[in-house]
Amino acid sequence: MRSRGIKAGILLCASAVLGTCARPPSLLEEVVGTGELRVVTRNGPNTYFTTGEGPAGPEYDLIRGFAEYLGVRLRLMVVEHPTEVMPALTGGAAHLAAAALTVNPETAREVDFGPPFQQVTEYLVYREGRRRPRDLRQLHGKRLEVASGTTYVKTLARAQARHPELVWTENPTADQQELLTRVAQGTLDYTLVKSNAFAVYRTYIPEIRVAFNVAEGESVAWAFPKRADPSLREAAARYFEHIRSTGELGRILDHYYGQMPRIDYVGTRQYMKDVRARLPSYRALFRAAAAQYDLDWRLLAAIGYQESKWDPAAVSPTGVRGLMMLTEETAATFGVEDRTDPTQSIHGGARYFAHILAKLPRTIAEPDRTWFALAAYNIGYGHLLDARRLTRDRGGDWNRWADVRPHVRLLADPAVAAGTRHGYARGGETLYFVNNVRTYYNALAWATRDEGDAAPWQQQRSAPPAIQADLGRTKVAARTADKRRG
Repeated sequence: MRSRGIKAGILLCASAVLGTCARPPSLLEEVVGTGELRVVTRNGPNTYFTTGEGPAGPEYDLIRGFAEYLGVRLRLMVVEHPTEVMPALTGGAAHLAAAALTVNPETAREVDFGPPFQQVTEYLVYREGRRRPRDLRQLHGKRLEVASGTTYVKTLARAQARHPELVWTENPTADQQELLTRVAQGTLDYTLVKSNAFAVYRTYIPEIRVAFNVAEGESVAWAFPKRADPSLREAAARYFEHIRSTGELGRILDHYYGQMPRIDYVGTRQYMKDVRARLPSYRALFRAAAAQYDLDWRLLAAIGYQESKWDPAAVSPTGVRGLMMLTEETAATFGVEDRTDPTQSIHGGARYFAHILAKLPRTIAEPDRTWFALAAYNIGYGHLLDARRLTRDRGGDWNRWADVRPHVRLLADPAVAAGTRHGYARGGETLYFVNNVRTYYNALAWATRDEGDAAPWQQQRSAPPAIQADLGRTKVAARTADKRRG
């Protein structure tokens, strides 16, 4: 994404940083001239966080891309509390703030906001099982608490103009997760949370529920110093225009939020119980199989949970069985003699998934490559090819999961399926499968985030020798079948 034209044009006056230009350098010239973009952010699932394989988060991915676009290195300033973000920006310590900030009139008097890249709603949340309030008037006498210095304080202040009886507490030390956890535990009645944050935390704190919307249609954007020089903000606007046109913005948001709302409350809660109760019996098997086939054991475990809830005796009405729910044909192809044996089932499922990954064209990059492989694991490789061809023929990018996903669903339309090579498929069930596996994986990755395991899309690896041999046999069998059909 690095733009040589941008950097070359700016460097014509980069000497301004050293004081040799007649005019003071613009903010953009300063950034490019020093080779460093300083960004203030906060730690959290909607902004920036670290994992065993390195930094991640939606805001991090975006600002890293912006630094690459400008051709400079990224320097992060991570503050602990929301009240520290704006002082770091207005005091000159940072060139911009990327901390899941929502545009509001009060803050706009202090800073300039860049182009919005996400729309969010602010929810009032309560604990599942308790009486749901319908509006702010029903909060009288209850404990409502938000973190001080956040937009939630401004939201409540505006609401208080309409409801003078509204009372809340501003906590100077608590963060979003702490407040949501207290609501889930019943030690706090209510708090506010943005819809994008709720989508993430809901997976790990399944007891929280949305009561009603407190503020709607809020825009998330970066903040820039309020000065006459708009150069850096205008460069950011061009960057967002670029990543919108390429689909990169949608891919980033889909990666962090696309799967979150797809799983129901009972499933999430039960899953977290099963992670503690059932997973320990099979964890070593998942790790061993993942190591053999160069996969992420947490992804294998997520597939196994979606397939069987980690039950080695599971049987479907169509005859697939075992912990990884393999068909007889798949089991025979990948060396599984007893599908109900958890060791054989997990190794067979791992080998099958690695086989699919290796078959996918090299033009498909991660993390889309993993989503494609999950879809093929569920629906079959031939049907996935049909969905990709439909995407290409209709003007979409057949290498991007976000483009192919709606065409997977179209395979269930008999009129559409009649024109495909492999015919009808229950594409809606496949999307449900992929979304749930992604959710289960994310929850497990969060629970084991200190163990240093890399996500499956962190590296592009060549197929292990055993999988290369499988691919060779598959190609020979395909050529033989073609000759027989001829």
